[in-house]
Amino acid sequence: MTAFSLRLLLPIAALLFASACTAPRAVTNSGKVTPHGQFKVGGDMVFNIGTRTLSELTGAVKDEVAAAAGKDTVNYSQRFTRIQTAAIAYVLDPLQPSTALYVRYGALPRVDVGYKYAFGAHAFDAMYQFLGSTGTPENPQGQAGETYGSIGLQFATQRAKLPSIPFLDNVSDLLNFRATRRDLMVPLIFSTSLGREEEIGAVSYGVVYNHTFIKYGFEPSKVYLPGTNDKVGGLTAKNNFASFGAFVNGKFGFRYAYILPAVALYYQNYGTYQLLNNTSTKLKGVTIIPSLGVQFRIPTGSGR
Repeated sequence: MTAFSLRLLLPIAALLFASACTAPRAVTNSGKVTPHGQFKVGGDMVFNIGTRTLSELTGAVKDEVAAAAGKDTVNYSQRFTRIQTAAIAYVLDPLQPSTALYVRYGALPRVDVGYKYAFGAHAFDAMYQFLGSTGTPENPQGQAGETYGSIGLQFATQRAKLPSIPFLDNVSDLLNFRATRRDLMVPLIFSTSLGREEEIGAVSYGVVYNHTFIKYGFEPSKVYLPGTNDKVGGLTAKNNFASFGAFVNGKFGFRYAYILPAVALYYQNYGTYQLLNNTSTKLKGVTIIPSLGVQFRIPTGSGR
């Protein structure tokens, strides 16, 4: 392995072990909503792999940040465009694992609601089932192999930040970078029941639309315009972009406990982002989101 390869892989490996928050975009639900009056609780381990972020977090950027962070004053140069671009790319589409815990409740015969906490990101959602029966494994109405369909709406909010690893920590210190984001996600889910009323699980698939609203800013304290005593002014900006994706997931178990493997693929043109000193950058890329979770169904009332 070459020295260049090692320099590229070390920051990437550090990121993979630096868990942080990201808006939940893995789709692990089936087309059948939580039965009326019942609960589902579970957790997922999710890996967010953004191709544009992967290309920005190179050894060259790491060296540039380290060189600037060790000085009391720094002259603004073209390298700061790359550093800012890497920071924005990371909060738009992190390269990281995250853990999510959630609870769902069957509010109506064809509607359930849920809350998910992804260790920094909070998500609230509702699903409406327009296809398939509304029975339970204890009181089945449908047949084995039945098709279910549902559509949902999820709102997620978070204060985005760079992870606590050396070179991205230095970016935050150097440029005083901050960001918040809000996400709206609309999944359209179809599933095929394994057993009656998904008693032993389901295989699900569908498409998803996501729209992200981001507010970000830089407020550098020691960066100066070249050849002057003038500090580079701060910046606060907003942007938004759409993502389009497809997914497939599985649900395997029996009645009360299930394992949920899933994978989603998104494409997004992130758009143009304003940077310091009247510069800008354009970003687009593909995101792969594999996940593995566990889920428990809790029958209550007449559903037992």
